[in-house]
Amino acid sequence: MEAASLDTTTNAGQLLASASGGSRQRGDRVFSGTAVIAAVTILALLAGVAIFLLVKAWPAVTADAVDLPEGKSLVDYIAPLAFGTVLAATLAIAIAVPLAVSVALFISHYAPRRLALTLGYVVDLLAAIPSIVYGLWGIFILGPAVVPSQEWLADNLGWIPLFEGPASATGRTMLVAALVLAVMTLPIVSAVAREVFTQTPRRLQEAALALGATRWEMIRMTVLPFGKSAVISGAMLGLGRALGETMAVTIILSVSGAVTFNLISSANPGTIAANIALDFPESSGLDINALIASGLVLFAITLVVNMGARWVIARSQSR
Repeated sequence: MEAASLDTTTNAGQLLASASGGSRQRGDRVFSGTAVIAAVTILALLAGVAIFLLVKAWPAVTADAVDLPEGKSLVDYIAPLAFGTVLAATLAIAIAVPLAVSVALFISHYAPRRLALTLGYVVDLLAAIPSIVYGLWGIFILGPAVVPSQEWLADNLGWIPLFEGPASATGRTMLVAALVLAVMTLPIVSAVAREVFTQTPRRLQEAALALGATRWEMIRMTVLPFGKSAVISGAMLGLGRALGETMAVTIILSVSGAVTFNLISSANPGTIAANIALDFPESSGLDINALIASGLVLFAITLVVNMGARWVIARSQSR
């Protein structure tokens, strides 16, 4: 009887384990299949966007220059816009990343807990403000406020191509547009960096402090190296936002179509996204194809930036 009871218990346990294992295997297969479907869907959507842009842009690529907007070749039409797009986004990231990292470090390692929570909510709230509100703030508040500073830069640092002037009297300059874009991208970079800074292993931080390091030395030796890839990732996300920003730049910039590094004058290069927003409603025929061709260039720039970011992150992680 005891042997029979033992065999029955053993068989029941084996059946239960087998059923549990089968359930886990089915769950793993379902999850794996769902993940594959999601990845393939994203790639298909990306390929679909690229194909759509290429097909719609092709008539402009093959058309004569006289039939295109302003009678220019497609390269001459898009090149100044691409230059302005990259200039504004690069300058915005150069301003935003140091500020975002500083804010993230203050929230994660310096501020009292209650203040850190409140400040974190406030910084994250900046990402929820519509871009048109940023544009209005830039043209009515920030622009006039920086006019004296731009005049000072033109008078004292005019020998530098970035500030050669003459300074704009309205504040509708590339510098103001870059400052607004920096404020718009700051919460993205700060949020990514803050989350990783707070995950720095406590034992590394305590070991640095135990060896006599100051708080800043501890941060420089442990927190910043640990969060380097996060800072790069956040910066690339912010750069993608700055490259594609439309309404804020459209409202602020006084566009002349010039290709110039002068950040404080009224002669500003345009950006691809802002140009599409301004010209698309009144365009037809080859003009629309030319605008879509510029969108294809913006798509390519964004893709190259993201691929470069992934390469930098992978290289830093391998080291």
